[in-house]
Amino acid sequence: MFGLVSSVLAEKGRHVYTVGKAATVAEAVREMNEKGVGALLVMDGHKPAGIFTERDVLRRIVDADRDPALIRVAEVMTRQLVTIGPESRIDEAMGIMTERRFRHLPVLDAGEVVGMVSSGDLMRWVTMNQEDSIRQMTEYINGRA
Repeated sequence: MFGLVSSVLAEKGRHVYTVGKAATVAEAVREMNEKGVGALLVMDGHKPAGIFTERDVLRRIVDADRDPALIRVAEVMTRQLVTIGPESRIDEAMGIMTERRFRHLPVLDAGEVVGMVSSGDLMRWVTMNQEDSIRQMTEYINGRA
């Protein structure tokens, strides 16, 4: 339903904002703020090692009263990276995000990072497709199809 993750990536772009494991939390947060994103894919060379999100900052830095200038991203990132492939269905991606309470899902193809989708990206895509379907049905009912 609603197509494939690859369609969302084709429309929004495949650029993924990343951070190295050795970066400080302060540096990563600054990058997130500059880019206007809620998550950075943490890279170990060319391989994804985890994801660093706003939730990581709140739970593991702010709530723990830790200094973001002294803590490395590798210490507080989410290590268990859940990914999806570009040929996965959008409703499957939404199901994973809902069940696991994620807002960001990296997209990997044969182990290579090819994009990242957010819950907002998917909701926008679904809404656009629903509007298009409603328009087509209305035209059909009104005899304009």
